[in-house]
Amino acid sequence: MSAAVRVAQTSQASIKSLISLMNKSCTCPAHSNARRILQNNNNTSGTDATSKHHHHTKDCSHHSHDDAEHDYAFEMASSTMRIGEGVTREVGQDLVNMKAKKVLVMTDSNIAKLPVMKTVIESLKANNVPFVVYDKTRAEPTDQSFMDAIAFTKEHRPDVFVAVGGGSVIDTCKAANLYFNYPDADLLEFVNAPIGKGSVITKDLSPLIAIPTTAGTGSETTGTAIFDYEPLHVKTGIANRKLRPTLGIVDPLNTRTMPSQVKIASGLDVLCHALESYTALPYYERTPRPANPAERPAYQGSNPISDIWSLEALKLTVKYLARSAKDPLDMEANSQMCLAAAAAGTGFGSAGVHLCHGMSYPISGLNKTYKHPEYNVDHSIIPHGISVAVTAPAVFRYTGEACPDRHFKAAEIFGADLSKVRKGESAGPLLADQLTKFLENLGVPDGIGALGYTKADIPALVKGTLPQHRVTKLAPLSTGAEALEKIFEDSMKNY
Repeated sequence: MSAAVRVAQTSQASIKSLISLMNKSCTCPAHSNARRILQNNNNTSGTDATSKHHHHTKDCSHHSHDDAEHDYAFEMASSTMRIGEGVTREVGQDLVNMKAKKVLVMTDSNIAKLPVMKTVIESLKANNVPFVVYDKTRAEPTDQSFMDAIAFTKEHRPDVFVAVGGGSVIDTCKAANLYFNYPDADLLEFVNAPIGKGSVITKDLSPLIAIPTTAGTGSETTGTAIFDYEPLHVKTGIANRKLRPTLGIVDPLNTRTMPSQVKIASGLDVLCHALESYTALPYYERTPRPANPAERPAYQGSNPISDIWSLEALKLTVKYLARSAKDPLDMEANSQMCLAAAAAGTGFGSAGVHLCHGMSYPISGLNKTYKHPEYNVDHSIIPHGISVAVTAPAVFRYTGEACPDRHFKAAEIFGADLSKVRKGESAGPLLADQLTKFLENLGVPDGIGALGYTKADIPALVKGTLPQHRVTKLAPLSTGAEALEKIFEDSMKNY
């Protein structure tokens, strides 16, 4: 069966599932859950609030819309996507269609030497598109590397951007586009609160075409740009729909040159995007309800449409990640992982992520000495996908009680036999066990201890997680300092 037929069948099944959901009297995701535990949004002391069960027995119109504090709607937003082997060579024609006068092609020093950049440059030249190249983006970008790219952009004043690379390159290009169009803004103006001001982006930005070379971040579909804010030794980011690329060109041929460890790290980001968005707080339990639709955040909580994308991404990743990492020329596996990354990006681009990502930011930001194998960089680095995955078993062991049926469903996708689940057995530990086996089989470092952290570092890791409100408040149950400390302790060693 061809890949195109498989994708078509998957799309048909997804459409049928969505129609089925919409035909029910209530389409909110919690009606498939046994229970949800509400977040206590007054938990400002950094300690755990008392969890409270929330049983859904009425139609959404009764239990959500009358509550002036909680949101009652969700929005779907994603970039236009073009997916197929060889589509990179079309980018020159796209730029002609956009009437581009001067293009900034952004990449990094490694990708600049690879076939994908040769294809891009040849396409631009063949279509007589004027361009300039910036090849100094940093793997796991920082506030300073963002500023360097922004300065280059202001000097050359492009009218269209093309990002060629992984999430680091695409995120850097988004930031350059943003601050080129807001030339007087301070870097922290749009950075997520409480680290930055979190101002709303109101201008339409310049067109941006994203050509991913990894199957992981889904940055080609989302309005998010992540970086290390070095003054606080923590990751943070900018999140707004205006940042979304105009077009994502997803070409599986561009992932053939990824080293095995890069494929694994990128794929684990897909895995956690899918799991976290599927188990996130439902959109109608999120507070506060925006006073203006423009203020509704990019990350809104799980919803019926994001669920479809997230589950499909999870299935594809479980099936194809190991194959893709093992054989760089396995084009079926490469293609399916590209689809998984795009699907997960569409899902979490609406629903958001929660604890794995929130806790990953200080894990990466506080790293001083660890350098992951097969990353050709001149600095210490814990790849984003690794920093996210090492806490996943402990995170989902913790969140299982909030929405057990969703955790059981995810465990089943990993291979758990639910017919053998004993009455009263907890969903969290079952999913955690499946995740642990999956990570161990991929050779992922054994917990945060293997990344150089000790129990003495946990207070700093907790401190670095607490300000990540954009994602931690989407956890399906209230999570303060005490719970975070326990999750970090449980993540010291996984195997």
